[in-house]
Amino acid sequence: MNAIAPPEAVAALAHTGWRARLRLEFERRATRTVIARREHVGPLRVQKALYPEGDEVCQAIVVHPPGGIVGGDRLELEVGLGAGAWAQLTTPGATKWYRSAGDTATLTTRFSVGAGATLEWLPQETLVFAGARVATATRIELARGARFTGWEVVGLGRTASGERFASGQFRQSIELCDDTGLAWCERAVLDGGSPALQSGAILGGSPVFGTLLVAGATVDDELLARCRAIACPSGIAAVTRLPRIFVARYRGDSTPAARTYLAMVWRSLRPAVLRRAAVAPRIWST
Repeated sequence: MNAIAPPEAVAALAHTGWRARLRLEFERRATRTVIARREHVGPLRVQKALYPEGDEVCQAIVVHPPGGIVGGDRLELEVGLGAGAWAQLTTPGATKWYRSAGDTATLTTRFSVGAGATLEWLPQETLVFAGARVATATRIELARGARFTGWEVVGLGRTASGERFASGQFRQSIELCDDTGLAWCERAVLDGGSPALQSGAILGGSPVFGTLLVAGATVDDELLARCRAIACPSGIAAVTRLPRIFVARYRGDSTPAARTYLAMVWRSLRPAVLRRAAVAPRIWST
């Protein structure tokens, strides 16, 4: 089912900057996962459902047609999975946050994963230009037996052109709850040009960082050892197994290296914890 949001929601576009909202609901119907409902306001869409692995896994590509986000823009992504559904979401390219004249741009993401359902959130990197003011908030809620795998790679400044994150602000909040309560909570406030960015306890001067989270699945000792043995192309990386969540981290100078490393960890994890071969989305190669 496709729907355009009601007029009062469309009226929100009159505010400073774009208001964009996308709501998706996935359902399991017999052996097939389908997009049962999608609603959008403004420039945030999803392309047609894809099935590169067969009916069970529904792959969808979330698209922001303007290609970049400016101060004052407000984006909202809300995804719900019914019991037993399996969705894999990605993006067609890097998300770019442009320099702001003063207003903060925001992205709010909410995932609700039903009993026995599986969500894979595998976006391409986030690039925060110098002078950008960005606030992102992600909340993942897992029902009993639900599974989640997701990552985020952030590059501060356009390092390929020599730009450093000398001004601006990047704020990030990530919360993951399972059926027993809060399993993971992380918040960061990174001010451009701040001495704190050089601290070894934070980024140690590195402009790129990435995190992969796996919840609702068991990582045994053998799999943990395999993940720890994965060589990072550049920068430094580590993995940690906590009682209710598995975490992989990257810190370095290269967004391609960060994405390559996290993808290698995902390729090791997926067959073991999700019981499916690691088939990379085709859009990653275009």
